[in-house]
Amino acid sequence: MTGPTPFEKKFGFARKAVTLANWRTAPFSRWSFQNVGEIVPSAAIAPAGSTSQDIARDMAGLLSQSITLNNGAPETVAAFLKRSDTDALTVMKGGKVVGDWSAPHMDFGARHIVFSISKSLTAILAGILEGEGRLDPDAPVTHYVPEVAGSAYGDAKVRHVLDMTVAIDIEESYLDPDSAYGRYRKATLWNPGGGAESLLAFLATIPRLDGPHGETFRYRSPNSDLLGVIVERAGGDRVPTLMGEKLWRPLGAASGAAITVDMEGTARTAGGVSTTVRDLARVGEMMRQGGTADGRRIVPEAWVRDTVATGGDAAAWKRGDMAFLFPQGRYRNKWYQMGSGAYCGIGIHGQWLFVEPKSEVVIVKMSSQPEPVDDPLDLDCVAFFRQIAAMC
Repeated sequence: MTGPTPFEKKFGFARKAVTLANWRTAPFSRWSFQNVGEIVPSAAIAPAGSTSQDIARDMAGLLSQSITLNNGAPETVAAFLKRSDTDALTVMKGGKVVGDWSAPHMDFGARHIVFSISKSLTAILAGILEGEGRLDPDAPVTHYVPEVAGSAYGDAKVRHVLDMTVAIDIEESYLDPDSAYGRYRKATLWNPGGGAESLLAFLATIPRLDGPHGETFRYRSPNSDLLGVIVERAGGDRVPTLMGEKLWRPLGAASGAAITVDMEGTARTAGGVSTTVRDLARVGEMMRQGGTADGRRIVPEAWVRDTVATGGDAAAWKRGDMAFLFPQGRYRNKWYQMGSGAYCGIGIHGQWLFVEPKSEVVIVKMSSQPEPVDDPLDLDCVAFFRQIAAMC
């Protein structure tokens, strides 16, 4: 009788145990979140060709620090990382790496799915195209995607899509495979039973709610997949190509990224990007620098300022169902303004890209939390980032 394989020792289960039906559930997500391309069809995003690979920097000093989060009980940074199912953490200060940490089941430099931070990355592409005069946020959606004329998007503007203020009739039901959201995930090939309906075909069927667009923040992922289609139509190429040429290579990304695609090759821009922790931190630092990286202009400064500081409708945010997370917040171009000058991108199962300009801190946290959404843990994460920023 043979013993456990190296894979089984590392992850606690055999590779054959991970399937399309369970890849987003614990404990299998500890592996699948790093290897999405083995589960869901994916397209490559090319890195910068001559960039040297990143080397991990020790974070031991920070791990032993004591923090106190929302329950009032002190714990170490290391204990919180374990409690929150963290897979990787990188902290930057003033553009320099303070330290990196990886869980035993994740190698430093491995790619990890970032789920809805993909939305924030896609919005950067939209900002770049806007700066080039190729995408107009005030244009009707149907100017770029006439196929959705009979859906909730038929009388919406691109701005409504960017800011999640479309009056769209679908619920973000992550755990109900028989809901409209379950049908949506089949169209993205994320759930068993896909392949009969493309992502764009599904988007063209989503019904409209009564009332005007633009008044209420409604977090609905299909908006961001439609943004990907808009970006492709405006940019004249596929999202993976545009992401590589206009963001990843100018950014100086050290590693390639990937994005999941549907039966027609349409990118899952709402949640399908996988990247390394350091390259995602580079995105945060680029935003902190007003849209530049190593002196190269990537996205217009005015777009960054509007996205993370001045734009967004506070009243629409307060009417939504996420105001508890950032009571003084706003949402603009698929980035969250936290109400304190800080801003972030967030993905389910514990993915965070946190930027605090005042302290010059960027933090990336990649995780495999068992639940897609955990409100108390999200509030702890916000407190955690703020305390780490104060320590640096």
